[in-house]
Amino acid sequence: MNYFTVSKPAEASFIEKKSEFIGYIAPVKTGDEAVEFINKIKSMHRKAKHNVYAYIVRQDNISRYSDDGEPQGTAGVPVLDVLQKRGLTDVCVVVTRYFGGILLGGGGLVRAYSHAASLACDAAHIMDMRLCHRLIITTDYNMYGKISYILPNFDTITVNSDFGSDVTLEILVLSEKLDALRKEITEVTNGSAKLQDSGELFEDFSSVLGK
Repeated sequence: MNYFTVSKPAEASFIEKKSEFIGYIAPVKTGDEAVEFINKIKSMHRKAKHNVYAYIVRQDNISRYSDDGEPQGTAGVPVLDVLQKRGLTDVCVVVTRYFGGILLGGGGLVRAYSHAASLACDAAHIMDMRLCHRLIITTDYNMYGKISYILPNFDTITVNSDFGSDVTLEILVLSEKLDALRKEITEVTNGSAKLQDSGELFEDFSSVLGK
């Protein structure tokens, strides 16, 4: 079980037949946060002809879009389609258009708004959010080398390391790999390592899973 979202706001722009399209993307958790972001962008571009948007949030399974004055189906839907095809959620995209005086036609608008949304997505850091466990491992220095050797085999992320009288490692391990990792650590340390499971949560695994 996983989902993709963005870590922080990003933006990108391009010009098509004298019209400037500026794509903005931001992480949002609720519909209210999405509306807040949309209003923020609108206030930044009060003189823009259009501020088209689309957002998808996991909470209550909400997806919304607006053409903001563009011909129906030529703006908001293409932006939403980009988010859906990329599998992004808990995100909001606003595409601001400054009209350059040249009509683009229906097909041209679809391509332009899709491109602006895609550029914004490309500019953002995409996070691969996976269901995982925060595991605290306490071991002596003799066993630390054995544990550190096997951790990469389980795609773990080390959150914190404390080298005191013993070694304490705070790691993230994918939920589906938790039992196997616990078994492996128990075997290589002959049960001497102390394992404390701090619970399940979603965290970004893009750095170790190559997304």
